[in-house]
Amino acid sequence: MVEEQLALRGIEDQRVLDAMRRVPRHEFVPEGAERYAYEDHPMPIGDGQTISQPYIVALMLEAARIGPEDVVLDVGTGSGYAAAVAAELGHRVVSIERHPDLAVTAAATLEALGYRVNVVTGDGTLGWPAGAPYDAIVAAATGPAVPRAWPQQLAPGGRIVMPVGHPGGAQHLAVFERGPDGALHERNLGAVAFVPLVGDDGWTS
Repeated sequence: MVEEQLALRGIEDQRVLDAMRRVPRHEFVPEGAERYAYEDHPMPIGDGQTISQPYIVALMLEAARIGPEDVVLDVGTGSGYAAAVAAELGHRVVSIERHPDLAVTAAATLEALGYRVNVVTGDGTLGWPAGAPYDAIVAAATGPAVPRAWPQQLAPGGRIVMPVGHPGGAQHLAVFERGPDGALHERNLGAVAFVPLVGDDGWTS
């Protein structure tokens, strides 16, 4: 997976590649689907949610530039896979999921594998102020724009990586970086397809 789907497709950050090697992706997919875990496509995990394809997880985390001392907010826990990879890269990870059953399952999987991720249930569009400030905010769902609460919880020089666009329509993966002037500067990483970011400051469904 790492060599053929990530490195050959342009993922260059060695820390990200090593983290993807270490995390057992088959532990995060539904029972009976383990043999497909390392294929490069998203997989359904219940509640209308998916575990993102490995390449997209690597691309987002590479763009987030998570350092060993960084604090990360992972929006849309899902299976917990991306949170596990982020935990390999950073110092502390808070992961927020709006579906209580997915949050419980993901937290149990992460704990069983030894990942110290604080999984919380709530509206991801509001962030999680108790864990702020965050050096990186990474979202696994597409929103109409950056939710208003996220920049308020972002550290100086912090990065937001999220898909932007309509569910089922045109979306692009965006990186927003806080510059010295405090403003967010956007970079487009290309077309993607994600489930909707649902919440008070996202889509309604």
